[in-house]
Amino acid sequence: MKTFLQIVAQDIIRKYGNDLSRIAIIFPNKRASLFLNEELYRCAGKPVWAPNYLTISELFRKYSKAEVGDPIKLVCDLYKSFVKITGKDETLDHFYDWGRMLISDFDDIDKNMADADKLFANVADIHEFDDASYLTEEQKEILKTFFSNFSEDHNTRLKELFLSLWTKLKDIYNDFRERLASQGLAYEGMLYREVIENGGIEKEFDKYIFVGFNLLQKVEHRLFRHFKEEGAAEFYWDYDEFYCNPKRTASSHKEAGKYISMYLSELGNSLPQEDYGAAYDNFSVDKTISFIKAKTENIQARFVSEWLRQDGRYKDGRRTAVVMCDEGLLTGIMYAIPEEVENINITTGYPLSQAPVSSFVSQLLDLQTIGLRTDNGFRISFIRSLLTHPFTKYLSAKASELLKELQVKRILYPKNEELWADNSLKALFLPMDSNLKLMQWLLNILKNIAGKNEDVLFVESVFNMYTLINRIKGLVEAGELDVDRITIQKLLKQHIAATSIPFHGEPAIGIQIMGVLETRNLDFDHVLLLSCNEGNMPKGIRDSSFIPYSIRKAYGLTTVDNKVAIYSYYFYRLLQRAKDITIAYNTSTENGNKGEMSRFMLQLMVESRHEINRLSLHVGQSSVEKIAVRFEKDDNVMKILSAYGSLSPTALNRYLRCPMQFYFNNIAGIREPDEDIEEQLTSRAFGNIFHNVLEEIYKDFAGNGKMITSEVIKKLSETQNIEAVVDRMFQKEMFGSDERLWRKLHYNGMQLISRTVLIKYVKRLLDIDLELTPFSIVALEKDMFMNLDVNTDEGVRKVKVGGRIDRLDMVNDPKTGRQTIRVIDYKTGGSDIKTPVATIGEIFSADEAGGKKHTDYYLQAMLYSMIARNDRKLNPQALPVSPALIFIQRAFGENYDPVISLGRQRINDVEEYQAEFGEGLKALVANIYDRKEAFAPTANLKICTYCPYKPLCGR
Repeated sequence: MKTFLQIVAQDIIRKYGNDLSRIAIIFPNKRASLFLNEELYRCAGKPVWAPNYLTISELFRKYSKAEVGDPIKLVCDLYKSFVKITGKDETLDHFYDWGRMLISDFDDIDKNMADADKLFANVADIHEFDDASYLTEEQKEILKTFFSNFSEDHNTRLKELFLSLWTKLKDIYNDFRERLASQGLAYEGMLYREVIENGGIEKEFDKYIFVGFNLLQKVEHRLFRHFKEEGAAEFYWDYDEFYCNPKRTASSHKEAGKYISMYLSELGNSLPQEDYGAAYDNFSVDKTISFIKAKTENIQARFVSEWLRQDGRYKDGRRTAVVMCDEGLLTGIMYAIPEEVENINITTGYPLSQAPVSSFVSQLLDLQTIGLRTDNGFRISFIRSLLTHPFTKYLSAKASELLKELQVKRILYPKNEELWADNSLKALFLPMDSNLKLMQWLLNILKNIAGKNEDVLFVESVFNMYTLINRIKGLVEAGELDVDRITIQKLLKQHIAATSIPFHGEPAIGIQIMGVLETRNLDFDHVLLLSCNEGNMPKGIRDSSFIPYSIRKAYGLTTVDNKVAIYSYYFYRLLQRAKDITIAYNTSTENGNKGEMSRFMLQLMVESRHEINRLSLHVGQSSVEKIAVRFEKDDNVMKILSAYGSLSPTALNRYLRCPMQFYFNNIAGIREPDEDIEEQLTSRAFGNIFHNVLEEIYKDFAGNGKMITSEVIKKLSETQNIEAVVDRMFQKEMFGSDERLWRKLHYNGMQLISRTVLIKYVKRLLDIDLELTPFSIVALEKDMFMNLDVNTDEGVRKVKVGGRIDRLDMVNDPKTGRQTIRVIDYKTGGSDIKTPVATIGEIFSADEAGGKKHTDYYLQAMLYSMIARNDRKLNPQALPVSPALIFIQRAFGENYDPVISLGRQRINDVEEYQAEFGEGLKALVANIYDRKEAFAPTANLKICTYCPYKPLCGR
């Protein structure tokens, strides 16, 4: 089957021979010209004088001295006209999005040659404005920018405000056009309209051949008619009888041929039906059509590899096309191309936003906006992000060294000079005090990294980014773009998102990977259409316009109907000459996706004569047996265990939870990475500050027998005293123990909240202590250990166990009335013990470890209490000892009692449970040192969920 361009090439050669130098061939876009040029050469069988290829846009620009302005500058000029006409003092920042929308409306008005004065003047008479219901939510939100007293519930007021603005649009439109004309500039519609209205379109070529057009804007239609009346035009239309023949076209898809049918009768066809009838009746030819549903976009992208291999489709090169209704699939598709594919041609370009340079520029902008402190320094999190970005290494070899220094020295609020490890880093870490300096700073950095990597994508992405920023810099320098820093950042990100890095290569060779618009005029034997969902095909129609539908319709502007018809044509035209068609769609309803196949697919199912195969894509799954790793206790392991100075409650609990976790941490020495220094407090840092504050408050009363009375507590509870201590402990946590390295704290919002909460918690603890006065503190943050004689298979082993307690105090127990020593552990987390441990045995149960009963808390509290009970220096009178856990978040009720219980039995004295607990403890330690007990993963898979060693384990 011949392609459309083959037929056009044959007809052109038949009519004009080999010398086409006086002919201009005009396409909707450039791509088709490359393919037609090749077909002309093939048809002639020898070299030919090539014709002049133009896009319709290039043809219009030939007849105008004006230049199409930069999109950002156009909005800036429109803003000046807006302020002049309305007298409003809105900032350009607020105006920008609204301005882009208005330029789009003006462009549509001009391309369709509507009478702008009448359009804007007569709108007040339209009955539709009796209320504002026609306005979309997006339009209402934009109006809110200008009308601060707008309420969604007062449509009458909205109508008045909108009409008051509308009455100015005619003057804004005219002033804007005059402003641009005085600079030799225009927006595209303005340029097109002036070309038509000014006349004087002289023939530069003998023939103007228009190929493959569909819907024509009125300016294009007038240009076509002009050349036809001059006898200098030919028209080649690409269509099929399936959707253009009134006798054969079903009503639901006749929209695809709506416009071509009109132009055929008016402008004629250079391929007459009587001679080329078969060229327009391809949809009736047998085709293999498959509809495939998939649960995700990613599955569709991965399917490309399988589809290309099926029946050797990849061997047909450019006769095979992968078409994306959602061009976001490109990256996934690129990774799915089989190795045996030698050549591919990607027409859509690689999104600049997905190139690493985009994240680099984004981090640079963040550094100079939200990363700036009030003292003109930079926030540590933004510094760290930039220093760890791969592109920073192209600027300075000392970036990693600087990051390490900041981390080791805990420099949370670095002075800018401390970041200047070399000249490159000095240039990087300089605050910019103006938008112009910011743009130049970005350009200098991009210059410095250019050429540091020869990878093609790196080079092209840096070049495109530099060009984009340079455009914005030019507008800032000219005073056109007077906006705040955040708006500059927003504009730059918008334009990055809209920019693609072009792929260079030979377009006429290899498998074609393209977007829907690039398929115009091209035919393929094998077509894979991906993400063909409603909303993608046709594209989701969101008319960002302030011109209501009825007015657009009345004045011949572009409407939703036009856009649907255009996409209907794209869909059917792509399929009409294909032999092998596969169309995939996403059934997921996530991320705004409706999960519906395109309406055009439904039309094919109902109205075409072709049988359609219905298939599904599923993620391939196979049963893989995972064998958990076990580590035997060889001589090396036993040597490490023997070298242990002591076993802490943390280590014992880790072993109970999972022996494998104990092995990785305590034997192999694989530690979790240290937390990066941060301005925001982690839960661990919050707990550290709380512990340190209480130690600081009570340090003068610890271990010296001083009694803490109610007067003492009241003095300690004074807000200024607590605040001072909290601030000092904040500094200690942020900057380390060496006070010489402490710096002034610049509290941010979250830190202020944490500080307030800490002060509240400390006051609450002092209130609890007030109820116990008088009492004394035996010890604070004290290391406590005991020796165990443990029977192992290698004999009796002496093992030291213990750790650091938060607080040891002596009180008159309000429950028993006896003088009692309490071993207290502070808990600042939100998890209280809702289900108490019932027996000592549960504390040492692997099934309970890490569960809701918090047996790990019990083991620690009971161990420290048992040590204190038997330590005659700390407890010379052999007083009762109670284990206590203060959950400070839960300690705001009356008569709060932190002493833990076993079941319903409060532990008034740990001695009662000492023998049983000691046996369990010895058994646990003996198991750790038992050579025959290998380190194996836990059977409790819930523990694996949050285990940091999960990637290393066979679980």
